Amino acid sequence: MNDEFKGKSGKVKVMYVRDEGESGSRAPNPRTGKGGGRPARQEDSRRSSGRRNEQEDSRRATGGRRNEEGAGRKSRSDEGSRKPRGDESFSPWRTVSRPPSERAAAEENPAEQSGKVTIDPEVIRRQRQEETRVYGENACQALFQSRPEAIVRAWFVQSVTPRFRDALRWLAANRKAYHVVDDAELAKASGTEHHGGVCFIIKKRMGMAVSEWLRQAGEKDCVLALEDVSNPHNLGGIMRSCAHFGVKGLLVNDASLLESGAAVRTAEGGAEHVQAISGESFAAGLEAFRKAGYTIVTTSSHQGTPLAKAELPAKMVLVLGQEREGLSDSAFQQGDISLSIGGTGNVESLNVSVATGILLAEWWRQNA
Repeated sequence: MNDEFKGKSGKVKVMYVRDEGESGSRAPNPRTGKGGGRPARQEDSRRSSGRRNEQEDSRRATGGRRNEEGAGRKSRSDEGSRKPRGDESFSPWRTVSRPPSERAAAEENPAEQSGKVTIDPEVIRRQRQEETRVYGENACQALFQSRPEAIVRAWFVQSVTPRFRDALRWLAANRKAYHVVDDAELAKASGTEHHGGVCFIIKKRMGMAVSEWLRQAGEKDCVLALEDVSNPHNLGGIMRSCAHFGVKGLLVNDASLLESGAAVRTAEGGAEHVQAISGESFAAGLEAFRKAGYTIVTTSSHQGTPLAKAELPAKMVLVLGQEREGLSDSAFQQGDISLSIGGTGNVESLNVSVATGILLAEWWRQNA
């Protein structure tokens, strides 16, 4: 319905009033494609009112043409509802259809579809073999001072962080992950309740070849050879005695045993002052040292020269075995000198780490 009236200026003003069927129509929502957005502009309403009569005539003329063309054909209204309107093509909520080949590739590799990077389990297994956990305040402080680049990740309880201030700065500067956690969380990370408030995951050191050790050895050199000694607490005590008496090389069957968390913690920082040495075999390693001019010194609780009467050479390999069995026959027979530590006889033998400390103290006294 159109009404005309003149305003104060004398000009004719025209007002357009929509009927009830037209008043509720709105432009499609640019985000969803459905109704409920802003009202349509007046120019659009005038155009649509002019087209409505033409469309009615067209429908009457065509009659039931849609039924003749097939029941499965989509109507224009359905087709129009699926087309993006306005800026809908840039909407982050719109659905994008992929060709069948792309859909199949996405189903085969769901990680690529979600944007996540998959890690080969074999790579994870290899990394875990190359890494180990070290805990204990003195052990971790010594490790940080000696080889901070070996640290992969670190955990601390709040109470020790002031004493690890330099380590925390270094970790942050080198983008190494560290966590300040409570005691229970640190026990999970370290695998023990005796963590001492700190735990590092580090890259293991590999054993040095005997030939490489001999190239850099000095005129005075005592090397400790351990046959089948695997208890981590004994190994930790032995490394602590070695660091105290200046013994830097340990010939062992498995270099990784010296890197266990319990051994390093028991060593109280001594592990950073010794180097694992590996040969083709334990016997082959001893023979290589003999050819290089070292004296092979074995130990026994039942026979041998009393330590108090023995003269220990400046270059020697001190061979010790596990407490229960002692040295094997083959290792014992390779010895040039056999030593014994005298005592009351109330016990059969000393703990291997205690015996090591006594023997190294005597070598240090004679050759320091």
